[in-house]
Amino acid sequence: MKLRTIWEEPRLTEVIKCKAAVAWETGKPLCIEEVEVAPPKAHEVRVQIIATALCHTDAHPINPKFKDGLLPVILGHEGAGIVESVGPGVTNFKPGDKVIPLYMPQCRKCKFCLSPLTNFCTKLSLLKNPLVDQELMQDKTSRFTCKGKPIYHFMGTSTFAQYTVVSDINLAKIDDDANLERVCLFGCGFSTGYGAAINTAKVTPGSTCAVFGLGGVGLSAIMGCKVAGASRIIAIDINSEKFTKAKALGATDCLNPRNLDKPIQEVIIEMTGGGVDFALDCAGGPETMRAALDSTTAGWGSCTFIGVDSEMTGLMISPVELIMGRTVNGTCFGGWKSIDSIPKLVTDYKKKKIDLDILVTHTMPFDKINEAFEIMSQGKSIRIVLTF
Repeated sequence: MKLRTIWEEPRLTEVIKCKAAVAWETGKPLCIEEVEVAPPKAHEVRVQIIATALCHTDAHPINPKFKDGLLPVILGHEGAGIVESVGPGVTNFKPGDKVIPLYMPQCRKCKFCLSPLTNFCTKLSLLKNPLVDQELMQDKTSRFTCKGKPIYHFMGTSTFAQYTVVSDINLAKIDDDANLERVCLFGCGFSTGYGAAINTAKVTPGSTCAVFGLGGVGLSAIMGCKVAGASRIIAIDINSEKFTKAKALGATDCLNPRNLDKPIQEVIIEMTGGGVDFALDCAGGPETMRAALDSTTAGWGSCTFIGVDSEMTGLMISPVELIMGRTVNGTCFGGWKSIDSIPKLVTDYKKKKIDLDILVTHTMPFDKINEAFEIMSQGKSIRIVLTF
């Protein structure tokens, strides 16, 4: 009997049974289940996930304090894989292509996609929390079923499954020789931090920067600041063990707020003679957001918010702070036009212009996903890559 491989012409009537991590309840471990993955419909692509990384964003929907989550759901949004089959109307992908699923779509037709000012797309609901957007496909149905029940998608990607179905505008084709266990980080963490410095903050040569939070996003932001030509990069984290990597990537100073006798923003102001030109908050809590803004100089200081605590309801900012010349902005996916930009970043990685290896502290089998979540929650990792 001839066995069909993923590179052959697919039979679109086939349902694939495979392994996935399903979140049935908040506050409970994910369950490794056998799920059914339906064939792709029009302008959809079914992808075999080879590697997927963990991001703190994946933990938000299963936090009991997160009120907007939709369950049951297959989480995951930082993965890479190989096209298994394509639905009708798909012209940019074929079985065998290496790809990265993207939570930030790019239709290339809407007013946002046609504007150089943003990387948003109208296919993304601009009124909803991104964590509960793209929970179903365009026809408002799911391609996942488990134990007879439909399972929600997550951010249009759901990479915690051996096979997933994504829209063809949520997918980037990459080089055939790309290392999927590394380039999966372009699906969120690296792209977000690196792009925040380059595209959103627009760090300038000779400038001073402060980066709050030294996880995968923060360390990537340091890389972005260095590439942009910053002369001084101050790295801040409550875990001093992360300082070695920060310095290796370009940080000139490292500060642990718990080891200081005064607020971190006051120390930074003293160190820089009035505050930094650019502050990037990658931690997302109200205290670090406040400290990041306070650490910027009057006149032209820029503060970019990258991470957001899922439990946070607001941040108090005085109009006087803005009148004094400070600006505040935020970034999603680092400002990258997703489909256009990710293949170029992959090429830069292959040319050794980008160091992803330093960000990956653990590589684990997919079945140990709950153990990986525990390691991440304890702050013992930068990026954990899971392989099937």
